[in-house]
Amino acid sequence: MTAAAVVSQADLAHRPQFGWINGLKAGAAQLIVLHHLAFYGPMSDYVQPLWPELLGWLGGSARIAVQVFLVIGGFLVAKSLSPAGRPGIATPLQAIWRRYAKLAPPFLAATLLAAVITPVAGIWMQHDSMSAAVTLGQLSAHALLLHGVLGYESLSAGAWYVAIDFQLYLLTVSLLWLGGRVAGHRRRHWLMPLAVTLGITFSLLYFNLDADWDNWAPYFFGSYGLGMLAWWASDPTRKPGAMTVLMAMAAVPVLLALAVDYRSRIALALIVACALFLFGRARTPSQGAAWNIINTLGRISYAVFLVHFPVSLLVNALFISYVPLEPEWQALGMLTAWGASLAAGAAFYRWVEVPLGRVMGGVVAHLAGRPALVSR
Repeated sequence: MTAAAVVSQADLAHRPQFGWINGLKAGAAQLIVLHHLAFYGPMSDYVQPLWPELLGWLGGSARIAVQVFLVIGGFLVAKSLSPAGRPGIATPLQAIWRRYAKLAPPFLAATLLAAVITPVAGIWMQHDSMSAAVTLGQLSAHALLLHGVLGYESLSAGAWYVAIDFQLYLLTVSLLWLGGRVAGHRRRHWLMPLAVTLGITFSLLYFNLDADWDNWAPYFFGSYGLGMLAWWASDPTRKPGAMTVLMAMAAVPVLLALAVDYRSRIALALIVACALFLFGRARTPSQGAAWNIINTLGRISYAVFLVHFPVSLLVNALFISYVPLEPEWQALGMLTAWGASLAAGAAFYRWVEVPLGRVMGGVVAHLAGRPALVSR
């Protein structure tokens, strides 16, 4: 790391950021944590009489907040791999390895944490939300991000999403590579938007209608592709007519799919894509209490997503064992689990995700034969 530019966390914290994206990520992450707290119990079972409608909504409809991450994922992958929407990618295997090196190490660390905490929580509590004893095959499948495909039980709620995110990235890289092969040296600016629109259409009208596909990327590509089109459509260098066409290419297959079979999760994905088209590229100040909170919560959202479930399990176990089983006391337990999940996510981000990112960034740069640029 000789000529490397090492960017400190303090420097990044004072730069203008994609605040609206951070806000969406922060809000969606909170809903996912609360959804799992409401859905898995057992504290929520005791709180149900106190807040029946709220817990009913959190345990059911709130799960569609994951669509926010899917659309943002597509938006940011287009920004990273094909900012102008052109086909082709110079180093597809390196791009895939970089993505794996970013996602997998903190995910595996969180998986090991869940494997340790689950039997500890089992000292005080037996509940159907708890996984059985971990096996080497199960851990190996998680490390390869193939647990869902290979039929292994996830060791933590939300583990499926990390594997799907990697699959979607792999699918996008493949589309870009194939598009580059088809286009050759010709400038076919509309090839990738058309390919993504076709992918959205097949996803929403076929794969997303069959839950048997929910361990595979095509099931989720409709939402992911909407994010990609939103990035390309929001390019300020494009003419208004081109922007309109691109957003129409996003909206038409979604509206058709909703007419065939209305799915609130897909309607939400379209709303998020429209929001990103309007505000996704906007840089917001990093100063001020409100933006500091939003940017911090957005920054640690992946860490919170990774660690909240084992933390919530432990809090559940302690509260139902040592605290009165009254709705008010168990409601306090749910709020405690929520706060503990945020605190654990912040600690995991600082002490695990960031250091692992630096190490893996150096490894990736070394394998690519260039100086390391370590930034977050």
